[in-house]
Formats: sequence, structure tokens, C-alpha cells
Amino acid sequence: MAEKLNKRIVDGLKADGKAGVVWDRDLPGFGVRVYPSGRKTYVVQTRGPNGSRRVTLGRHGDITARQARQRAAWAIDRIKSGQEPLTDVSGPKTEPTVADLAGRFLEQHVAVRCKPSTARRYRQVIENQILPSLGKLPVAGVGRKHVVALHYDLRHTPNAANKARQTLATMFTLARDWGLRSDGVNPCRGVRSYRERHRERFVNREEYGRIGRVLDEAKAAGSPWPAAVAAIRLLILTGCRSREMQTLKWTDVDRAAGEIRLADSKTGPRPVPLTAPVQTVLDGIERGNGNPWVFAGRRPGTHVGPLGQHWRRLRVRAGLEDVRLHDLRHSYASRALELGESLPMIGKLLGHNRVQTTARYAHLASESEKRAVAKVAASIESDTLRAANALRAASDPRAADSGGA
Repeated sequence: MAEKLNKRIVDGLKADGKAGVVWDRDLPGFGVRVYPSGRKTYVVQTRGPNGSRRVTLGRHGDITARQARQRAAWAIDRIKSGQEPLTDVSGPKTEPTVADLAGRFLEQHVAVRCKPSTARRYRQVIENQILPSLGKLPVAGVGRKHVVALHYDLRHTPNAANKARQTLATMFTLARDWGLRSDGVNPCRGVRSYRERHRERFVNREEYGRIGRVLDEAKAAGSPWPAAVAAIRLLILTGCRSREMQTLKWTDVDRAAGEIRLADSKTGPRPVPLTAPVQTVLDGIERGNGNPWVFAGRRPGTHVGPLGQHWRRLRVRAGLEDVRLHDLRHSYASRALELGESLPMIGKLLGHNRVQTTARYAHLASESEKRAVAKVAASIESDTLRAANALRAASDPRAADSGGA
């Protein structure tokens, strides 16, 4: 049965009459060759673009099992990427630090698996929160106390604290898989997230009117940023994310199918119904020659930049300085609930993959249910009172005469 190679396991290995290799359970390609003489040598064997390679890492006793595992991970990476493992496969002479792990995490995980917007958020968390506190510590030396201390230092910004903890947890999971941490323990385990306070600001009917007025005024006055004005109008009408409008292409608009196909959505491709108000906005956009973007930027072939700066100008004119651009998305969900749509339908309209994301609107649904129950109860009560009055009138003509008088 394969086991994780550590000092105790390797010390107990014995050759059965001839040399043989015992492979590690957790790091494929890492093993120790045991000779009849009792000598034990750590090895790596893996396949890369240039074929299978086997490399000797060092003799047990001259290097520890943990050092051998680190050298193995380093050598495997080089072989798989088509590089020579070199004669000296010891890799960096010092133990990898959290900064080293962060660099590898961004290069080999984030850059390969994440969207550019997600990659930017990871980089911000690492550069602003993680590296200043933990960057110089060796990966193997980071314990739960270090994560707890970082998390506590960020307690006044719960969202940032939780993102730092979540990012570290992912980094140390990969550190284990890459053989950079031999104990297999994730120091983020058991560190509880802070409760985050989601800011809720919903636009009411009167405020929608003010927004519509400033949008119309900006368009009529020949705004220097007409693409941004049109994009913000579509955000209001669709509940889409700002980035989804920025990167919308004309090829995403399928008038025959009556939908917009968002290819660059945060949660993957998804359709948005092409309603009459949305189509009216699109019909009013002048299509530039050769520009694939619906909302064109100032330079040829580019799309409009971040919409936040344009929205800040508009909201001042509307007297709504506390309304963020993302609040338009929340307000879309709020209005849908007000009109009787269910939470699962709201999640589908907003492009949520997880029920928990839509659940933040549950209290709004509860208020809508209360109002609906009140209306039903009032209606029933009205009918029962009317019937009771009719019965009293039939049994006592004087009550009817009194009521008529």
C-alpha cells in the first residue's frame, strides 16, 4: 500500500534482496530507491514533452524527506514544462517563502484557470493583504496562529479579511499538492469567516424617474460619452453586471432568437432576453465601422471603459450620490420580487450559479409575502363581513331599515 514518504517511513524501508523503488502516495513521480546495502536515494520519474525522465535527488540522510519532496516538485515542474532538470536538482537553496508560493499560485493556477477580472482580484488581495504580513515566512513555517493574526488585523474590513483567508486556504492546498508543505495541514482550517454586512440600497420608483431624466438629458445634450449613457440604461433594464455591458459584442445580440448571449459573464455564458425596451436602446446606438463592440470606446476598435466614473457624474445630477452602479442590479432584483417573481427565477435572471447568492434577497421576498398575505386576508375579511351583514339583514328587517337610513 502506497504511503506518504517521511522520515519514519523511509527509515523503516528494507530491500527484499534487490534494489527497488517505493513511490510516494501524494506526489506522483516522487519515490525512494532502496538498495540491498541499506542505502536509500530519493528519485523523481515523470514524463514531459521530451519523453520520460528519471532524476536522482539526493541520498537519504544527506537530505531529509521534506527537502527531497521540495526538490521533487521543482524537478517535476521543469520536466513537464520541457526544461532540463539540470545536474543540480536541489532547486532554490532556501526554503520557499509565502511570496514564492504566491508567485507560483498566480502563474500556474490563477493565470491558467481564472478569468482576467478574477485574476486581478487575487493579485490585489495577495499584494495588499497577504505579502505585507506573511510574504517573508517560509511556507512550511506558517501556522494557524499566523492566519488568525492576519485575519484579526483585517477585522475592521470583514470582506477583505475573508477574501485573504480564502485566498490563503487555496494557496496552501496547492502547496500541499506541489510538495512544498510536507505535513499536509492547511493552516487556514478552522479559521472562521467574519460576518459580512452587505450594503443594500434599492432604487425606488421616484428615483428611477430621476435617473431616467438625467439619462435623457445627457443624450439630448450630446453627451461626450454616449456609449456609457446607453450602457448604463441597459444595466437598469437587464440587471446585468457592469463588465457584461462593457464587453458586449454585436455578435452577442441575436435578434432572431430574441436574446443577448453573454459570452463573458462572471458565471459563464448565459442568455438575456431581448425585450422591447432593450431593443429600443440597441436600435439607437450608431454602429461603428469594423468595431465589434456594442458600446464603443473613444479609440477605434475598443470598447467603453469602466462605467463607474460615468455613473458617478450622472448620479450627482440625479441627487443620488449614495447609489452605487451595482445597486442598479440589486434594484432590478428588488423590483422583480415586488412584481411577484420567485427567488429561483430572480437567480436565473441575474445569472447566479449558487442559491446562496440569491438568498440575500430572501428578506425582500418575505416582505412581499407579508404584503400579499395582508391583501388576501383583507379581501377575505371584506367578503365575510358582507355576508354576515346580509344574514343579519335577512333575519332582522329593522337592521336592514336601520342600515338603509
